[in-house]
Amino acid sequence: MKILFYGLNYAPEPVGIGKYSGELGAWLVGQGHEIKVITAPPYFPQWQAKGNRYRREEVEGALLWRCPLWVPNRPNGMTRLLHLGSFAFSSLPILMMQWRWKPDLIICIAPTLFCAPGALLLKQMCGDKTLSWLHIQDFELDAAFEMGILKGKYGRRGAERLERWLLGSFDRVSSISRAMLSRVIRKGVAPKRAKLIHNWVDVKLIYPQNEEEQRQNPYRTELGINNDELVLLYSGSISVKQGMGLLLDAIEILKNHKDLIWVIGAEGPGKDALIKATRKLSQVRHAVLQPSERLNDWLNMADIHLIPQEGAAADLVMPSKVLGAIASGKPMIATAPEGSSLGLLAEKGGRRVEPGDARGLANAVVDLAKNKVERLRVGCEARKIAEKYYAKNIILENFEKEMSDGLKELKEKSGR
Repeated sequence: MKILFYGLNYAPEPVGIGKYSGELGAWLVGQGHEIKVITAPPYFPQWQAKGNRYRREEVEGALLWRCPLWVPNRPNGMTRLLHLGSFAFSSLPILMMQWRWKPDLIICIAPTLFCAPGALLLKQMCGDKTLSWLHIQDFELDAAFEMGILKGKYGRRGAERLERWLLGSFDRVSSISRAMLSRVIRKGVAPKRAKLIHNWVDVKLIYPQNEEEQRQNPYRTELGINNDELVLLYSGSISVKQGMGLLLDAIEILKNHKDLIWVIGAEGPGKDALIKATRKLSQVRHAVLQPSERLNDWLNMADIHLIPQEGAAADLVMPSKVLGAIASGKPMIATAPEGSSLGLLAEKGGRRVEPGDARGLANAVVDLAKNKVERLRVGCEARKIAEKYYAKNIILENFEKEMSDGLKELKEKSGR
């Protein structure tokens, strides 16, 4: 197949959507498919674009066009819209050039929906042999209004009507959790066109270390952590969805528990404020995001993984950090509403706490910290879930099959 990826984020971004898009592209190249990508320069999670200009390059066998965009220093409602719109505008000429290539499949990665009209236009230019696919990693519009980034009843109503029309215009729409897929269907997408494509984790790259390996974990030495101290790890991006205020409140509540070491390995617009807020707390360690070749040691340093998230973001996004956490065979504590996708996962592989409940988060930390047997039990359950439902090769093989089936159905429908 000739497959065109169109979206903001791609490799070598180390976390989030760019990580998954890059891994999918590289895997499809390995299966013999021809992959082209229209994307932005790497900028996430630091929110600082590198090489912010038009350029071509090859990444793991895929041919990329990098298109410049505007990156705000402090993203908010209006600046986020300008940020997303700048990429849609700068990338449109490059996108339109692809009609000569006539891809079999155009896959648009959301966010950003600003790119969806261009993808649909290219589909029309290429004809009925080309399959259009929207893959939703993040319900950007719902999240923006639910979290107060964007406001206005009438503005939301108009935006939702436009979103509904865009979703209904793609041949396929997929998302990464059952709750998010249900939202896709509620927005008017026919169930037969809606597909569940989980994000994934390489369970061979990320695996549980035994007790001796954990005692000798290089990060414990580098960060000055003793073997009798218990590590609580937050690793990922820092943005408005992450609920970092709640984490700070829990740290404050437990500041007299000197055997608890809080390690925050993160990047994002809120990092400086987070460092400032914790600079007087000796049990807090800060680090940068770690390279993939050290990721297993990094995740296994933790005794407990922390997944704070704002309640308004429930089932609008599935934090990418979750899958590495459960693959490491360590329990997690997540803040998520009852019945949400993240909440259900946390109940099986750790503890679920209601969003905004700092005392509940602190109590869950203490509960698992004092009970090693329980930590090992739920950590083992978490690992089983990773192997059964989120293993990389299984999910990517299914994704490839859905692509092939979609093209076959399109050709049969057109009578060719």
